This record gives sequence, structure tokens and C-alpha cells, in this order.
Amino acid sequence: MSGYLCLKLSPPPPPPPLPALSKPHLPLRNTLLGAALSFGLLFSFPSVSALQLPSQPCPHRQPPQETLQTAPEVVTNQGLVEEAWQIVNDTFLDTGRHRWSQDTWQLKREGILSNSIQTRSKAHQIIKRMLSSLGDPYTRFLSPDEFSKMARYDMTGVGINLKEVPDENGDLRLEVLGIILDGPAYSAGVRQGDEILAVNNVEVKGKSAFEVSSLLQGPNGTSVTIQVKHGYCGPVESIEVQRQLVARTPVFYRLEQLDSGVTPVGYIRLKEFNALARKDLVIAMKRLQDMGASYFILDLRDNLGGLVQAGIEIAKLFLNEGDTVIYTVGRDPQLQKAIVSDTSPLIQAPVVVLVNDKTASASEIVASALHDNCRAVLVGKRTYGKGLIQSVFELDDGSGVVITVGKYVTPHHNDINGNGIEPDFQKLPAWDDISQHLKKCSMPQQG
Repeated sequence: MSGYLCLKLSPPPPPPPLPALSKPHLPLRNTLLGAALSFGLLFSFPSVSALQLPSQPCPHRQPPQETLQTAPEVVTNQGLVEEAWQIVNDTFLDTGRHRWSQDTWQLKREGILSNSIQTRSKAHQIIKRMLSSLGDPYTRFLSPDEFSKMARYDMTGVGINLKEVPDENGDLRLEVLGIILDGPAYSAGVRQGDEILAVNNVEVKGKSAFEVSSLLQGPNGTSVTIQVKHGYCGPVESIEVQRQLVARTPVFYRLEQLDSGVTPVGYIRLKEFNALARKDLVIAMKRLQDMGASYFILDLRDNLGGLVQAGIEIAKLFLNEGDTVIYTVGRDPQLQKAIVSDTSPLIQAPVVVLVNDKTASASEIVASALHDNCRAVLVGKRTYGKGLIQSVFELDDGSGVVITVGKYVTPHHNDINGNGIEPDFQKLPAWDDISQHLKKCSMPQQG
């Protein structure tokens, strides 16, 4: 007979609310890959390179189409407003009923820039009003102080983000696509556009941006040696960079003994998807396995999201190779990009994911991926319904803008935004019922 387990799992006090941000691959200007925040965040930074270009072009690489400045130009108030306008023009996705178009946006530019902007404060006010006119609650302006707080989403701990670029043989090489001004890497001499060749003497050719970001991570205050090629033709330099990771661990775990000690269950609470989330979750899962856990509970209640890329990589820990994690949709609704797991699962044990009405964005990516691929049952309340992707761009004066650039749909092609995800159970069922539910879920795929 079916029953319910008497496991008291009341949610802890909710973490501090995150700004409404979730980071799949989208063609964004100067986008910090992997930093998609759970609202859907991607980071983007202004060009700050001071690169020495060779007099002759490299034989195997195309020279840039524009001349790089040897020093950043002083930004004017008009230039700052125009920079924000251009980012919207290039990347914004209208997910409401406002019928935004580039033609009407061009008219707004002409109206805004027709008058002189005397102060930086006035420029910021104009950008705020300009973004507000889009009618998107997630697209907004960030003051320099607000933007600086985004450092906890730095995936590397040294203040850079990486772009995967295929070489002439089809192998991946990695370039610095975004860099935080006055961050550890920039202060040590790394520049935007540099190619990463090795991390601590480990060659990175063929590795993904996320893999190399993980290699760059380490305890706060320790150093990492990065071998870079400046520009697109050298020189090559080894640079020692001191890590300054702002993020704190969002993972808490313990072993529960249920059914009078017969059933050991690994309980993991994930508060947000920051730069440490995947790394610390792997540690927790392995330790719980070593302690004898035969089932797992992943608690995503009150988790409002964070880095989308972290959510995607965490979902892959539970999925089989080839399983779809999520689909992303940009300006053309007919073009859906599938993000697919490329690794074997870390665990095979049945999983319960706890959700509620504050489970949002990157949390919903994980919950839907595990649910639709028959790896977990969802228990609790319908999730929040945040299925939009935002990108965070830094402006030239250290302020920033958060822009909605896409949306995602579940492996079963359900639109999360505004709908949320309905759980399988409202209360935690008996483990036999969980196992039976997952078997029935898998049967259509097997037959």
C-alpha cells in the first residue's frame, strides 16, 4: 500500500533575493559565456584591450576588422546612452505584447540623442527610462555599485570569461571574451582577446569554456598560472594571477536515515546557482555516495536561480549522454537550439527534486531536465515560471544593463515562462512509489 515518508524537510529561511536574471550560447556582443544568471544571465564587458598587433597578418588567423585602440577612450554622456541603445537594438527579445521593432527603436534613438546630455546622472536617468519603455520587467539598468556586486557570478575567480573558437582543424581554442576591469586577471596583464593556452601547465586545447573555467577556480587567495597568447599572433606569456572568488558555497548536505535506518538518503540543499554551485554539488554527491546514500533529494525550494550555465552543467550531472537539457529560443521563434548532455551521469540512484513557488529560472531548468528525462520526480508546489534569459552588459563607465535576450523551453517543449512546472506529488511519497513512477516514465522510451 502506498504511503508517505515522515521526513521533515521544512525549507530553511529563503536566501537573499537575486535580481531577476538564466546562459546558453547566444550570439551576444562581448558576452561573458557561462555567466547566464538565473534570471538568465550572461555577462558582457566593454573592450578594454591594449593589444600589440603584428605588422604582418598571422598565416592561420584572420586579422580583426577594426583597429584596436591602445587606450580606452573617454566616454561621453551621449556615447553612454547610445551604447545602451545599441545593445538593446542588437540583442533584445520582446517576449510580451509590445511589438517592439528595430524601426521604432531607431526613432527613439533619434529623439533621445537630439538634445545635449549635460551630466552622467542625466545619462543614467535616460537609460533607465529608455529600458523601462520596453515594457519588460527583467530588462533594467545597473548602477556601477550594483554592477560590481555581480562579481559573485564570476565563473573563474580571476575575473574573465571565455569564448570557444574553432580553429582551422575544427578543434576548440579559447579566447578571453570578457574581462573585469581592475579584476585579478586584468591587473596581472591578461587582456580581452588573449588566447588561453594552458592553466597550471595543463594544455587547454580542445577543452570547453566551462572545463577551463573550472581549472581556473581554486581557494580564495591562492594563485593560478595562465599561459596566454596576446593578440592573434603572440607573444606568448605565462602570467600568475591571484584568485579572488567572491562567491560563497550555496550547497548544504546531510545523510538522512529513513525507514528506521534501512534507507539512507542523501539530502542536498542548493540555495543558488553561483560560480561554486557545480563544483560543491559534485563534492556533496560523492561524499553522500561514500556514506552509503541509495536515494537523493535535491532541494531547490526558494532557489530563485543564478548562473544559467551552472544550472545546465548541474543538470548534466544526473542525465545520460545525449539527453536534452533544455531548448533555447532567440528572436526567430522557429529556431530552437538544443543543449544536450555530453557526459555520463554522476549517479544512477533515484532522485527527488523539491520545488515550490519560489523555484525559478536556472532551478526550473534543472527540475524540468531531470523530470522530462525520467531521472527525478518533482515534489511540492508549482514552480515560479521564469523562462526568460537575460544578459548582463557592462557599459563604459562601469554601470551596466540587464537585457532579455532569449527564452527557454523544456525537453518536452513546454514553455516555462508564466506557466511554471507542475510537480508529480505535493507530498513526499514512499520510495517504492518513486521507483515505480520513474519506471513507468521510462517505459514509453524503452518500448
